[in-house]
Amino acid sequence: MKKSKAIIVLLVLILALAGVSYIDLFGVDAQGSGSASDIKLGLDLAGGVSITYQVVGDEEPSATDMSDTVAKLQKRVYNYSTEAIVYQEGTDRINIEIPGVSDANAILQELGKPGSLYFIAETDAEGNKNYSLQYLADGSYGYGLNKTIEELEADGSIVLVGTDIKDAQAGSKQDQLGNAEFMVLLTMTEEGREKFAEATRKAYNGGQNSETLAIYYDGTFVSVPTVNAVLTDGTAVISPMENYATAENLASTIRIGGLKLELEELHSKVVGAQLGVEAIETSLKAGAIGFLIVVIFMIAVYYIAGVASAIGLSLYVVLVVLLIRGFDMTLTLSGIAGIILSIGMAVDANVIIFARIREELAAGLSVRTAMKTGFDKALSAIVDGNITTLIAAGVLLLLAPGSVKGFAQTLALGIVLSMFTALVITKMVMNAFYVLGIRDKKWYGVSKQRKTINFLSKKGIFFGVSLAVIAAGFIVMGVNKATTGDMLNFSLEFKGGTAVTVNFNDHKTLEQVNSEIVPLVEEITGSAVQIQTVQDSNEVIFKTSTLNIEQREALDEMFAENFNVYGDRITSETISSTISDEMSRDTIIAVVVAIVFMLIYIRIRFSDIRFGVSSVVALLHDVLVVLAFYAVARVSVGNTFIACMLTIVGYSINATIVIFDRVRENMHVMTKKDDLKDVVNKSITQTLSRSIFTSLTTFIMVAALYVLGVTSIRDFALPLMVGIVAGAYSSVCITGGLWYVLRVKFPPKVSK
Repeated sequence: MKKSKAIIVLLVLILALAGVSYIDLFGVDAQGSGSASDIKLGLDLAGGVSITYQVVGDEEPSATDMSDTVAKLQKRVYNYSTEAIVYQEGTDRINIEIPGVSDANAILQELGKPGSLYFIAETDAEGNKNYSLQYLADGSYGYGLNKTIEELEADGSIVLVGTDIKDAQAGSKQDQLGNAEFMVLLTMTEEGREKFAEATRKAYNGGQNSETLAIYYDGTFVSVPTVNAVLTDGTAVISPMENYATAENLASTIRIGGLKLELEELHSKVVGAQLGVEAIETSLKAGAIGFLIVVIFMIAVYYIAGVASAIGLSLYVVLVVLLIRGFDMTLTLSGIAGIILSIGMAVDANVIIFARIREELAAGLSVRTAMKTGFDKALSAIVDGNITTLIAAGVLLLLAPGSVKGFAQTLALGIVLSMFTALVITKMVMNAFYVLGIRDKKWYGVSKQRKTINFLSKKGIFFGVSLAVIAAGFIVMGVNKATTGDMLNFSLEFKGGTAVTVNFNDHKTLEQVNSEIVPLVEEITGSAVQIQTVQDSNEVIFKTSTLNIEQREALDEMFAENFNVYGDRITSETISSTISDEMSRDTIIAVVVAIVFMLIYIRIRFSDIRFGVSSVVALLHDVLVVLAFYAVARVSVGNTFIACMLTIVGYSINATIVIFDRVRENMHVMTKKDDLKDVVNKSITQTLSRSIFTSLTTFIMVAALYVLGVTSIRDFALPLMVGIVAGAYSSVCITGGLWYVLRVKFPPKVSK
C-alpha cells in the first residue's frame, strides 16, 4: 500500500463514519427519514395502542379456552411487532398492547375474529359455485366469493372452521426426480376428522370431476387445493408449494386462523410509554460515557492499535443504529442495554488480535509481519467464538417466541458487525498507519514474558467454590419457595397481578406519576409498579402484584386522601402474566436446541467432544450462578430476565472458545516431553490478558448503565455484571481444568 492510498483509506473511513453518523442523527431528507428517531420503539419507551376484548355470551368461558385464545392472539399480534403483548384481564377479557401503533381501528379488523378461517366447498348442495376466478376489487385476477359468509354458513358450504384444525406444519419430500417438493401437513381434531372426511368425499366425487376445497382467511383465499382422495384418517397434505417459506406461511395462517371464543371490542386507547424519555436519555448517556471510557482504556493499553480500534468501534456503533432502522427492528429498553453491552463485547475481537500481535513482536518479528501473523492467528478464535454465538441467535430466531426473537435479531446484528469492524476496518486502519510511518514497536507494545500460572493445581478449590455457590443458590430458592411461595422474585410478566386504573382530576405527566404517586403505591403494595398514562385523558394505569381486599381498600383511601379521587373513578382488574407458559416453554426449548447445535459445532471444529462438553458445563455454571444471585438478592425477574440469561449464554461460550482455541493450537506443537497439564496452564496464562481486558471493558459498559440507568435497567445491569464476573471466572478457572479431567478420565482412542 502506498502512502497516497493509505491517506485515501483513512479519509474514506472518516467520511463514512461522519456520513453514517449524520444519517443516524438527521436522516436522509428534510423530514429526517432514516434517522435514529424513526426507529420503532417498544411499549416501555414509546407506548402504543391498548385494546380490550370481552367474550361474547352470558356463560363464563373456561380457563382452557381463554388460555388458548390468548396464545393464538399472541401469535397474530407478532405480525405488528415482536414486542406486542397479550394477557387475560379478569375472567372474560383479553387485553392486547401493540407498540408503535396509534390508530386502534387500523388493526381491529384483523384481531379477535371468531372462526375467521374457513374451509369452503367449491359448490353447494345444488351444484352452484361458491367461488370462482374473477377480477377482484383491487384490480387483480384471483378467486372471489359469489356469496357472503353468512350465506355460505346457511347452506352448509363452510365444511370446517379454524378450530377444527389441531395442527398445521410445513414439510418437504423428494419427488421421483430427486427434487424437493414442499407441502403443508394438516392434522384435524376428532370432530374435524369427521367433517373433513365428509367434505373430501363430496369433493372427490369418486375421482370424476374432483372439486377444490378453498381455505379462506380474514377475507382472502390463502389456498385453493384440489381434493385428490377421500381423507378419513384426520390428516391431509397440501402440495406442491412454491417453496418452504410459502409452505410455512400457509401453515402458520392455518394454525392461528381459528379462535375458540367470540370476542367483541370493549374499548381501546392509546397508552403512553411505561418508562418515558428519561429512560432513553439516561441509557444513551450511560452508553456514551461507557464507550468513552472503553476507548480511552484501549488507547492507553494498546497505543496506536487502540486508536485503530476506536475508529472501528465508532463505525460499529453508528452502523448498528443505521441497520436497526434499516431492518425495521423494534427497540425496547433491554434492547438498548443489549446494544450498549455489545459495544463492550465488540472489543473482544480487537483484544484477541492485539494480544497476538504483541506476542509476535516479542518473538522478534517485524511490526508488519507481526500484524499479518497476529490477524491470521486470531482469526480462528474470533470466528469460532462468534459463530457459536451466531448459531444460538439463529436458533432463537427460528424457535423462540416473539420478544426473544427481537433480542436474537439485535444479537445477530451485533455479532456480524463486530466481526466486520475488527477483521476488516481495524485491519485497514492499522495497515494505513503503518504505511504512513508508524512502524516503531513502541507504538504497538511488546508482550512481556509471563510466568505460567499453575491454574490446574487449584482446580479442586475452583470446582468446590462453584458448586458451593450454586448449591447455596438452590438452598435460598428452596427457602424462598417455602416462605413466599416463589423461588424467585417473579414480576408481573411471569405471575400476573392487578391493574388499577385511576381517572385523576387533572392530567399527570409520566414524571409526576413516577415521583409523586408511585412511591405511595409501592408502600401499600410492597412490590414494584409498572405505569402507563392514557393519551387524551387523565387516566393512569398502575400494574402491580396481585392485591388482596385490604390492599385494594388501602389504595382507594390513599387516592382519595391525596388526590381527591373516589368511587368508580378507580377500577381494579386481575391480569394474567404476559409471559405465558407456552412462551416460557418455547424459550427453554430454543435455548436447549441452541446449546445442542453449539455443541455439535464445537465438536466438529475441535475434533474433541470434551471441548464441547466443558463449554456447555461452563455456560450452565454461569447461568446457575446468576440464577443464585437473583434468588439471594431478590432482583425482580421480568422480561429482562430472559434477555439477561441469553446474553450470558452468548458471552460465556465466546470467552471459553478463545481459551480452547489456544489449547488446540498448543497441542499441535507439543512434543512427547510436554505434559498436557502444562499445555493447559500455558494456554490459560497466554489468554489471561484477553480474559481480563474483555471482561473489564464489558463490565465498564454495564456498570455505566447501572449507575445512570432507571430502576428497570438496573434490574437488567446488576445480574449482567455478576454474569460477566462469573463468565471470566469459569473461563479461566473452570473450563481448562474440566477439559483436562475429562481428557485424563476418558482419553481419546489411539488408532493402530
